[in-house]
This record gives sequence, structure tokens and C-alpha cells, in this order.
Amino acid sequence: MYEVKADSLEQSFDVLATNDRITTLETDVSALKGQVAAVRKAWAERPALDGVKGMGDDAARIAFTDHYLRRGQEMGVELKSLSGATGASGGYAVPREIDAVIDTMLKASSPIRTIANVVRTGSAGYRKLVASGGTPSGWASETGARVETATPSFTEIAPPWGELYANPAASQAMLDDTAFDVEGWLAGEIAQEFARAEGAAFVNGTGTNQPKGFLTYTTSAATDATRAVGTLQHLATGVSANFAASNPQDALIDLVQALKAPYRQGAAFVMNSTTLARIRKFKTSDGAFLWQPALGEGQPATLLGYPVVEAEDMPDISAGSLSIAFGNFHLGYVIAERAETSILRDPYSNKPFVHFYAVKRIGGAVTNSEAIKLMKFAAS
Repeated sequence: MYEVKADSLEQSFDVLATNDRITTLETDVSALKGQVAAVRKAWAERPALDGVKGMGDDAARIAFTDHYLRRGQEMGVELKSLSGATGASGGYAVPREIDAVIDTMLKASSPIRTIANVVRTGSAGYRKLVASGGTPSGWASETGARVETATPSFTEIAPPWGELYANPAASQAMLDDTAFDVEGWLAGEIAQEFARAEGAAFVNGTGTNQPKGFLTYTTSAATDATRAVGTLQHLATGVSANFAASNPQDALIDLVQALKAPYRQGAAFVMNSTTLARIRKFKTSDGAFLWQPALGEGQPATLLGYPVVEAEDMPDISAGSLSIAFGNFHLGYVIAERAETSILRDPYSNKPFVHFYAVKRIGGAVTNSEAIKLMKFAAS
């Protein structure tokens, strides 16, 4: 009987010991949880690591494990023995804040595209037919015979084409480490340079692997009635490299009136800012300026009642220069392009560099030589 009771008592002691151990473990777990919570709170309240400013806890943790633990990049690691106060003591290693937007010197791009006729094609074989002479007609009595009239003649215009391309490269390390958006910046630079290059070609392009600019066409002083198709008419100022000394505005009036009335609806002056600065000073006999500023926001300023387009690719006034153009460019000049600018990111051809290959296929030519007139700064 005593042995049975002793066994039961031992079992009771074992149960109590087990309960004590469980209670102790629960206390330890509770304390550990408190420590983990304190560590998490301290981590959440500490400053974000360099490169992850403004990100959440997960982003900071990923940046720490991926950049420092896995790659050995000491981003934000606090080395208390170093100081950023002086360069030699560690100041050189402190990352500098770089503005995410790069300010660039804006390049003047020609606005010819805004006034010309822009067509998009599916191939490089674009052709445009221009009818010259019109369809003659005649008068007859009610019962009189009707003879056959002449038919208009057609001229085929095939704008010269060319591929405008750029292929800048950036190292992969630069793309990974630079604080600003390198790819976006390069795309913007390419687009801006393309706008400048194509604008220059619309004015002075040779027509060989690029558009043919309207200033590169043959010019003549002959009128529309006698001038060959494809030859532009120029009107001389009467003075080499300058306007006439008296009434210089008369040359501008002659230029406007040389354009046929149907073309003057929608016509515009084209010149660079240097030439425009001289013309803005012209006055009539009663002291009024020929230049009229815009009457409201979004409205163009006018010269003799026509808008002025500033194209910096137009030449400055010099001996024999064609520094001013006047005409209806929508009817007189066509810009043909196959598609918008495409940019290909190529990280494989020249490792470890990443190339950004941009290309644009575009053509341009004068379609109606009667719709554009030029002013030549020469005696004749």
C-alpha cells in the first residue's frame, strides 16, 4: 500500500515539474517576443539606408540583404570610426545627392514640320503626283461645236529618303549606380537631337540619304508663267547682303504679292531670329511698325498680316543669301515618314555596355514650286 502511494506521489511531482518547465518556457518565449518586437521597432525607427530613402521596411530590408550581404555594397552601413566631415577621414565615401533631372542646353529645332504637309507611309516608295497647268476650258454657243480641250500634265514627286540614327552607349555599372534615370535621359536627348537634325535637313538637306531642303533647289527670277517646274522663284532686294537703303519694307511687300492669291491663304514667313530682329525695326512712313505682336495668348505675331516662323536653320543675311522664305508650306513641301522614332535597348552586342539604338526613316521634298517664294539678298 505504501509503495502504491509513493508511486502516485512521484507521478504528481513529475506533473508539477513539467508544468513548471512549461511555465518557464512560456515566460522565456514571451520575453523573446518582447525583444524581437523591440528590435523591429528600433529597425523601423532608424534612418533609411542610402538608395532606399522614402521606401518601406521591406524595401530597406531587401536593400540591406541584396546590396550589402550578397553583393558587399556598403550602402548605408554605419561605420562609427569614420567621419564625413573631412574627405580623408571618409568624406569622399559619402554619397552625394544628385538631382534626378538633368538640365540641358536646349537646342533650337526647326519648326518646318509644323507648317509642312506631313504624311505617314507604309514603305519608302512614297510618290506624289502634282498636276500642272490645270484643265483648259472654252466657250461655245448653245449649238456650237465643242472641240477637245487640253489635259493637265502630271509631275511625279519622289521625296529623297534617309535613315536618321543614333547609337549611344552606357555601361551597365552606370545604369545600375547612377542616381538619375539614364535610359529616360538618353531617350529624351535622342528625340531632341533628331528634331534638330531633321529640321536642318528640311531647310538645307542635300537629298542624298536625307531629305532635300527647299533652299537647295534651283532658283530663278522668272515668274510662275515661264519658270520650269521644280524651280523656285527668288526676288532680289536690289542690294548685295542688305535691304535697300530707302523703303526696305517694299521688298517684303513684293515677296508677298509674288505668291498667287490662292496660296496666300495659309502662308507664312520663315526666317531666323537674326533676320527677324532687323525686320522688326522696319516702320512705315507714318512711324508704324510692320511687325504686329500677338493680340492674345496662343496667337502668332504677324508681319504684313502673315505669321512668322522662326527657323534657326535659315541663313543669316549675306551676299546672295536666301534668308527669307514666304509661302504656303503645307501645299509646297511634303515630309514623308514611315513611323515614329524607335529606340532599341541592346545589352548584348557590346558587353558590358548597353547600346540605345534609335532610328527614324524620313524623306522630304518640294511638291509645288509655285507655293514657296524666296528673297535673295543680291542686286539681281
